[in-house]
Amino acid sequence: MINVQNELLSPLEQVQENVTEKAVQSVEMLFVNEFTDGILDPAENMLGPLKDGGTIIANIAPGCWGPMMTPAIRGGQEVTKPVRIEGAEVGDSIVIEIDSIKVTSSATASGVDQQIVDRFIGDPLLKVKCPGCGKLHPQTVVRSVGAGAIRCATCDTDTAPFKMVNGYTMALNHKRGMGLTIGREAARKIGQKAHAFMRLPEQSVQNHSVSLAPSDLVGVMTRIRPFIAEIGTMPSKAMPASYNAGDTGIPLIGASHEFSFTKEELDNHRTDGHLHMNRIREGAVLICPVKVTGAGMYIGDLRAMQGDGLLAGHSTNVSGIVQLKVSVLKKVAIDSPILLPNIDDLPFLAKPFTKEEKRIARDLADEYGVKQLEEAFPLSFVGTGECIKSATENALNCATKLLELSQEEVKNRATIAGGVEIGRYPGAVTVTAQFPKSMLKNARIFKYVKKQYDC
Repeated sequence: MINVQNELLSPLEQVQENVTEKAVQSVEMLFVNEFTDGILDPAENMLGPLKDGGTIIANIAPGCWGPMMTPAIRGGQEVTKPVRIEGAEVGDSIVIEIDSIKVTSSATASGVDQQIVDRFIGDPLLKVKCPGCGKLHPQTVVRSVGAGAIRCATCDTDTAPFKMVNGYTMALNHKRGMGLTIGREAARKIGQKAHAFMRLPEQSVQNHSVSLAPSDLVGVMTRIRPFIAEIGTMPSKAMPASYNAGDTGIPLIGASHEFSFTKEELDNHRTDGHLHMNRIREGAVLICPVKVTGAGMYIGDLRAMQGDGLLAGHSTNVSGIVQLKVSVLKKVAIDSPILLPNIDDLPFLAKPFTKEEKRIARDLADEYGVKQLEEAFPLSFVGTGECIKSATENALNCATKLLELSQEEVKNRATIAGGVEIGRYPGAVTVTAQFPKSMLKNARIFKYVKKQYDC
């Protein structure tokens, strides 16, 4: 039906008007396989909009080594284009429920990085310069297999700004949940058929990490437990995705390039989507701040496994398909994400109590005159900063602000009914504790906490 205003338009204008109206209609399900060039910019158009409570199915590209060896990608990450969530306004939060994760790569390569100083200006993730022809952000091609495989498309010079120090290639049997680091010849064979093993999404432009064929570690067994390392919402000022945190964003403070921030600006604009926390896996729930209209939810950097702390700086980046449910939490303003991990991933002291444990506690209450037991549930506050101490302070501040508690009480609760866990060294942690149901209700997040832990 054409409205009165449309009747004043020409037939061609009416068609264009109707197409525009249809184009902005929200959808219940959105398939995402488009990527940024590594920069999160609130001025850029978003995908969607997705309806409140809708589902995102995304084909995620690997992070870290592939994008780091691709100068056309800035910031060292190739994350999905952000999605507009219907009804999400500044001062709200969004709730991301991770329904499923499926790894599609059957091999990966990683290791500790070392910068090559003559191949960048200032920042090796943001301003790569070909040492041969001098081009900035040169287009590259993969010529062969091995450490010098990434070449400038113009002058054929080895132009990757990093090299691997103690690197490895890992074969994956994701159906059986095991990974194994392999030797030189097997690594080179995988590198020669990189696409078949890495299964990059069609619109990904990164070079394959397995093309480097590192093999310093051989025969190391490990378990696969995939998680999403990059997940969150659009910062309110343009920045590289891999700098969207209080620790990794420090190089932006006072920088000479266009993404320069003050410390105050970084804290105000970041949304901590660059997390590297291995508990953000299938079954977990993440509550994220909204700092731009529509939220701009994005994901990337799927990993096959990672130990707490990420001491190597990098881990097993893979391609994969994830399914997420995204809902808007109105008028719940938070500064940093809140994580509801799977019960198995909670600190021992923060796990929900069994019926038998509650019975024993009631006996103690009767014996010592405690009239009522506290009904409490676990909650993990994310904090980031230049070191573990400042990251912990950040998480404590987020908890005290949301739950209207003193910092001293949060510290006590985390000490006897929770814990501090390091997601990434030097400065990404979670502070977890059991908090009373009444506080969670007042904070308007109890619905999701109860759904996750009321078992």
